[in-house]
Amino acid sequence: MRTLRMWLALVAVLTGAASAQPAQSQVWPQRPGKIIVPFAAGGNTDGIARIVAQRLGDAFGQQFFVDNRPGAGGAIAAEAVARAPADGYTLFLTAVSVIAIVPAITKTPYDPAKDFAPISVIGTNPYVLVVHPGMPANTLADFVSYVRSQPNKLSHAVAGLGGVGHLSMALFLKRAGLDVIPVMYRGGGAPPLTDVIAGHIPIYLTGLSDAVPHATSGALRLLAVSSEKRAPQIPDVPTFIESGFPGFKALTWNGLLAPAGTPKEIIDRIAKEIAGAVKDSKFIERLDSFGVDPLGNTPAEFAAMIAADIPFWAEAAKIAGVQEK
Repeated sequence: MRTLRMWLALVAVLTGAASAQPAQSQVWPQRPGKIIVPFAAGGNTDGIARIVAQRLGDAFGQQFFVDNRPGAGGAIAAEAVARAPADGYTLFLTAVSVIAIVPAITKTPYDPAKDFAPISVIGTNPYVLVVHPGMPANTLADFVSYVRSQPNKLSHAVAGLGGVGHLSMALFLKRAGLDVIPVMYRGGGAPPLTDVIAGHIPIYLTGLSDAVPHATSGALRLLAVSSEKRAPQIPDVPTFIESGFPGFKALTWNGLLAPAGTPKEIIDRIAKEIAGAVKDSKFIERLDSFGVDPLGNTPAEFAAMIAADIPFWAEAAKIAGVQEK
């Protein structure tokens, strides 16, 4: 009889342990959560995080705080998330650079493929190849032909060593067999754009939101966009893919992740809320202020994006010569 009682007690314990995680996910959230951001307050990723935090708070009835932890290219924040409890109360609003580029360049204390549970990409932003109007190139084919005829005589602006624009351009030039001299800037924004507009540097691969206003005024000419499909803001500008470079797709994205092991029920609830948010005109309008195209894909689709991005950016980092490991 004693043995039977012990056996029944053991079964009860095991059953309770097995059901604890689903029960926990069903009542989530019972307290405020936080969204860790790998960059300082005031930038695009921080702004997007605050939009998402408000949306989740309104949807789930608990406040979500934005916790900025800049440093080491985002590695400090990523490590904090990777080591956080997988209970749904710590989320990670991050960018492609932290997940796919920083680990390709240097050794990191986190594994981008194993330490996080993808939830959803909030939005993306493609890059666009722009040239000074004085360059005799109206298409990407014209550009390739012209640059190829003048190896190492032309220069292109680079907004930050090891950034998305730098690596994307290095990869494109390699695939096109072109030799162009990079001119490094400490960051994006006005300095590189000003020099390209003035004709000091004829070539620049930059964010779509930065380029469009100057193209409208005629100060820049847009040749190709790095998204898989044409950007709705510039429907007359072809993609690199349709211009003769199949497989060339380079996007920045901001996505929401959680620590690996976070209950699937919680992941799915948040992803469903993001999917609804990106169809909300007010939410879309707020994203548009950061030049972001809303996406709101599924956890599985986000995981597939990461799986494709890791080798893509590793190749680009190797070609650009910025790997430290």
